Amino acid sequence: MLRMNSHSLGITQGSLVLFSDYQDGGVMWTGEGPRELRKLVEFEEPFKLPPVVQVSLSMWDIDQKHNGRMDISSDMITKEGFVIVFRTWGDTRVARVRADWLAIGALAHEDDWEIV
Repeated sequence: MLRMNSHSLGITQGSLVLFSDYQDGGVMWTGEGPRELRKLVEFEEPFKLPPVVQVSLSMWDIDQKHNGRMDISSDMITKEGFVIVFRTWGDTRVARVRADWLAIGALAHEDDWEIV
C-alpha cells in the first residue's frame, strides 16, 4: 500500500490513441510474433514523488480471424511522467488501440520544507 503523507493530493488522467497500424500497414497489423510499442506520457505538473498509475485499454480494434492477445501496462514511472507499454504476440492482428490512464499521488506544496 502506498501511504501519502501529504496534505496535497493530485489526480490527473488522459486518453491517447497508441497507434492505427491498419492505415499504414504497421507492424501491429501486419506482423507476427512478439511485438511491443512504448509511448511516453508527460504530466502537465510533476508530482512530489512517483504516483500510482493505472492504465487500461479503452478501445481496441482487432482482426476477427485471429486470437486477441494483448497486454498493457505502465513502466518507468517518475514524478514527471511514465511510459505506456502495449504488447501482443502470435498471429494477433491489432488495427488500433486507445489507452486511458489515471495517476494519483502527492503534490508538492509551498509549505513543504526539507532538512538537508
